[in-house]
Amino acid sequence: MPQPAGLSCHEQGLYSCDSLAYISPCEIKIYDRPQAVNRYNARMTKEIIYLKLGGSLITDKDKPSTPRLNKLTDLALEIKAALHANPDLVMILGHGSGSFGHPTAKKYGTREGIAALRQSGAGKIDAEKESEYWKGFAEVRFQAAELTRHVMQTLLEAGVPAIPFSPSASMVSENRRVTAHNFTAIRKALDVNILPVVHGDVAFDEALGGTILSTEDVFAFLANHLPPARILLAGIEAGVWADFPHRTRLVKHIQLADHNQLRAGIGGSVSTDVTGGMKAKVDEMLGLIGRNKGLTVQIFSAEESGSLTRALDGENVGTLLSE
Repeated sequence: MPQPAGLSCHEQGLYSCDSLAYISPCEIKIYDRPQAVNRYNARMTKEIIYLKLGGSLITDKDKPSTPRLNKLTDLALEIKAALHANPDLVMILGHGSGSFGHPTAKKYGTREGIAALRQSGAGKIDAEKESEYWKGFAEVRFQAAELTRHVMQTLLEAGVPAIPFSPSASMVSENRRVTAHNFTAIRKALDVNILPVVHGDVAFDEALGGTILSTEDVFAFLANHLPPARILLAGIEAGVWADFPHRTRLVKHIQLADHNQLRAGIGGSVSTDVTGGMKAKVDEMLGLIGRNKGLTVQIFSAEESGSLTRALDGENVGTLLSE
């Protein structure tokens, strides 16, 4: 098959989810395009799941820099059991920041970016304020890494080989949309059955100067490279409430067409959350569903032992989002 001008074999490549091997057009040049696509589809036998452990679940969001170590251990053991029971399960794990990043980020306006400070100052910002912003940027990064260390420790102690891929060291965004990232390292980790771990983190941003990317922002980018069948967002809320914060009407299923009717009742977060809380989460995930045919997202509580296992097994234990 002739290679279109201007694109390398890598840029045109297909990702085989059967062997988790990258198939470039150079390797399938004896096929025409329909045959190549059919071969790719036939090998899509493994289920790909993105799992997020929310900051509210793994930290005490009302006590600065406080991990819930026992809960982290329980979740790590459930993840290990799921991976062991289903060899065809491919997982990318993400986690929120909770009390390790959000309070500091709010203090320094990290997510809004240095550009927001310039706008508030009629296009000018004094050196002291700019220095203060970048000091906060680095502090939020340090706190995010500290929580990731706790997550990694519990995974390794549970017998799950895992490696963190921090956005601050590998991603560049523009208006909080990831524009540059080396996905090859994550792919190679999956090739050898190492669990990739991503997380909410600071990132350099072409438009804002600096910002914070949520785990959902990172998932949205990764989905372009390795489309998941399911995304599971585990927190402490039972799901999406139609009447937050009263919490009397849990919505079991939200479809794209229903979203506008329900949106007014979906609230944010009871704790500090600079990335927007539940409403932003639902908006982001439904947008992702609209761009990825067949994708489903589940928002649920993993507070009760075994809930994560049930969700991984396919049970709707919270709120299901779909087309």
